Parts: sequence; structure tokens; C-alpha cells
Amino acid sequence: MILYLHGFRSSPQSFKARLMGQRMAELGLQDQYVCPQLPASPAGAIALVGSLIAGADPARLTVVGSSLGGFYATWLAERTGCRAVLLNPAVKPPRELESYVGVTTQYHSDEPFEFKREYVDELRALMTERITQPERYFLIAATGDEVLDWREMVAHYPGARQTVIQGSDHGIAEFADYLGDVLAFCGVNVADAAGKAVS
Repeated sequence: MILYLHGFRSSPQSFKARLMGQRMAELGLQDQYVCPQLPASPAGAIALVGSLIAGADPARLTVVGSSLGGFYATWLAERTGCRAVLLNPAVKPPRELESYVGVTTQYHSDEPFEFKREYVDELRALMTERITQPERYFLIAATGDEVLDWREMVAHYPGARQTVIQGSDHGIAEFADYLGDVLAFCGVNVADAAGKAVS
């Protein structure tokens, strides 16, 4: 099972989420891909995700997280023992999202939502000071990220598999170039799945 967690103000309509969902569908594995709309509340997001993965075997679960979703994915990997793929992950979101307290809008719909001050405290409660078992993690960080500092990402995941993209942007516009590596890390046998999907 692959659980994709989008970033702050984002949605399942994000470029990377849709690309991964399309590829999983092409492979006939759409039933193994889940990408929920996360609530603004970090505690609410974790509760929702917990209900989605309840009973899942951690050895067969990978959480793919982008930006704030990467922060959540790290917390989940530490709590459950599953694998995590981190796409330009937020490392210190209480600091980064403090300025967003108030009413803001979703990227893909312009729908307004409120990011409450207590949500910053909820983020603090989810902080992971250091990762354990770095082999469970795959970091993809772009030096051209205009929102978050790629050097903080690299430092936060020592010993993990890391791909540092020179340039690019926060959304990782070339994500299609890395999708095969991501799916392989998730345990998807692309060649085998493609054969089954065709037959």
C-alpha cells in the first residue's frame, strides 16, 4: 500500500499526487494507492491517516509525503516502522507555518480555510528530532526549492537514501524522472505489475 500525503494548502489534485496515481492505475495497482484530502489541523490529519492505515502491515506500507506531508510521513514512519519517501519535506513546520495563522486558501480550488494558532502547537507535538533506521527513508530534495531549505532536509535524514536535484523547485517539476525510483523503493515491481496489467 502506498499512502500519499500532500503538502500545506495542497490536495490530491497536486501534480505529484496525480502523476503517482495515474502510474499506479496504469500498473493495475490503483487499489493499493490512497491519497486523502488532509484537514488543516495536524492532529486531525494524523487521526485521519491513522484510520486509513489501521491494520496495515508496516512491511507492506510506504508513506510518500510532499512538503508538510513529508513531515507527517516521518512521524508515521517512526511510529509504525513503515517506509517513507520524502519529497522536499518540511523539517521545522512550526517555524515555517507560523506566518500562515489566519484564513488562507487552497492552491487547487481557492477554497478558504482557517489555519488556527493551536495548529502550530499540534505541529510541535509531532516533531521528530532525529530519525531511527535511516534505511527506511528515501529523501528527494531540490536545491532550487523556493519555499524550504534543502540543506536542512539533507541534515535531518542522515544515513538515508538521498537524491539531491540540482535546481528544480518546491513542486519538483521533473518528478516523472524520479517516479520509477520512488515506486521501486515502495516495493512496487514495475516490470511484473506492468506485465500483469497488459495481460
